[in-house]
Amino acid sequence: MRVAREPIMARPLLKIHRYFRCKPVRFFSFILLYLTAGSLVFLHSGFSSNTSTTGASRSVRDPLISEGGGGTGGGSSTSDGLGLLGRVFKETWRAPRRFGPPWMKKNRAQDVPEWAGRGVDHTSSWSHGAKGKTTKGMDDGRAKYIGCYVDDTQKRALRGVSFFDYKKMTVFRCQDNCAERGYLYAGLEFGAECYCGHKIQAPNVSESECNMECKGEKSNLCGGPKRLSIYRLELSQESARRYGSAIFKGCFKRPDNVTLALPASAVIKNMSVDKCVDMCTEKEFSLAALAGEKCHCGFPTPLFTLHDHEDEELCLQRCAGEDFENCGNNDFFVVYQTQVQDNRCLDRRFLPSRSKHSVALASFPGAGNTWARHLIELATGYYSGSYYFDGSLYNKGFKGERDHWRSGRTICIKTHESGRKEIEAFDASILMIRNPYKALMAEFNRKYGGHIGFASQAHWRGTEWPEFVKNYAPWWASHTLDWLKYGKKVQVVHFEDLKRDLFSQLKGMIIFLGLEVSEDRLLCVEAQKDGNFKRSGLRKLEYDPYTAEMRATIGGLIRTVDTALRKRNLSGVPEEYRPR
Repeated sequence: MRVAREPIMARPLLKIHRYFRCKPVRFFSFILLYLTAGSLVFLHSGFSSNTSTTGASRSVRDPLISEGGGGTGGGSSTSDGLGLLGRVFKETWRAPRRFGPPWMKKNRAQDVPEWAGRGVDHTSSWSHGAKGKTTKGMDDGRAKYIGCYVDDTQKRALRGVSFFDYKKMTVFRCQDNCAERGYLYAGLEFGAECYCGHKIQAPNVSESECNMECKGEKSNLCGGPKRLSIYRLELSQESARRYGSAIFKGCFKRPDNVTLALPASAVIKNMSVDKCVDMCTEKEFSLAALAGEKCHCGFPTPLFTLHDHEDEELCLQRCAGEDFENCGNNDFFVVYQTQVQDNRCLDRRFLPSRSKHSVALASFPGAGNTWARHLIELATGYYSGSYYFDGSLYNKGFKGERDHWRSGRTICIKTHESGRKEIEAFDASILMIRNPYKALMAEFNRKYGGHIGFASQAHWRGTEWPEFVKNYAPWWASHTLDWLKYGKKVQVVHFEDLKRDLFSQLKGMIIFLGLEVSEDRLLCVEAQKDGNFKRSGLRKLEYDPYTAEMRATIGGLIRTVDTALRKRNLSGVPEEYRPR
């Protein structure tokens, strides 16, 4: 009789089964080891995929790359290795509340903020912060590396404007911002800080002391602790004409108390604009006023506001040291704004006590909400909040961005919402309205290029733009109509009026917020109204993207909003809104 034999492959499994059946403890030990090993493999694969994703994304070109400064930067990039903290932040990120037309809310879950997992490499551009001493003397025609310099927090090496970004700072970004403003030098410090200036007012040191990697590109160096990696910028003629070494403010009548209004002064032999500007820059004043052979320095104050311009012919007196320049006279001053930053309005903090009164800063996307927040924060000294959370804005200085909008710690709350429930949640609102032709283009640029970037030509000429106008143009009108209808206490501010008359418009907004107005702070705001959040005006479309059909639709919406405003005894829309 033949005995059935076990399959050869089943024998090892049978032995293992008998082994663990006899030894339960061994079985449970084996299971524990298996689970531990599986967990380690899972964690390793998670970190590896994160790194590979970031690396792959660096090969993608960013539409911000060709944008001039004016805001927080021309180009931006995320770092190759954000470190353990960065990876944890990305992996635990959850989609914030996003805004959009009410009829498109079902698609909001698909929206991903620009700051989540986006990486770009700008090292191919005019950025020469390569590691070690190889940077010295490198030049590609647009920026030349000068060296490593000392920077004292009490007396800066570069004394123009500055901005920080502790997640995405790159050499290109800093250079582009400073070049847009017409500065001759751009310096990077501590891996994330950018300083601009026309003169280097500090000694240089060993290259080894500028050893910190840029937060936004690990392949480049961005200074060190109290050390600046400085570049000399090759400005275009357009930038030089726009800014030069100072900004011409105009001809003004001598203030009644010139000593109090402009506290520093000196008689300069062979007077010229450069000599007066240099003197006031060295004394760290933002204004240089030429009065014949005398140079006065100071800041804008209620005694000398720069609001009342005089006919420039009253200042026509040639400078002794330069035949082609006007130096004013004893009665009428020629005034220039130096590159010294006015610090009187830069301090900001949260409200000292939590407020139970919530004020919305409401607008259609692209209507200047971020710019208005910048102005309000400078004018009041308090942070503004947001109905959403935008990590990129938080990293650029909007510290109230991280607070819940009901926290009561911020002076006002940014929102683009337009539903009745959302509107009635606020006790009052400042409603920003902007020309829809401009607002739609600004939001389209933001959607495809970031807060200060630009959509590509492919987006403008493709199907995205017509579809965008079709969906968003009606929302521009319904947003305003909803806030006028459901808002409890609404103050309407037109973007164009705020640009034309910033002082009085912003003053009205501060009074509406229930705060005392500091004219010194408002004058300080005027001098740096653009901040680091303005999209450059240098890059414009070469054609009109609006078709006749689009204009007909938008024209009807403008008339609807204009009628609604006038019914509430408010001024209608500005003339430039109307169909052309």
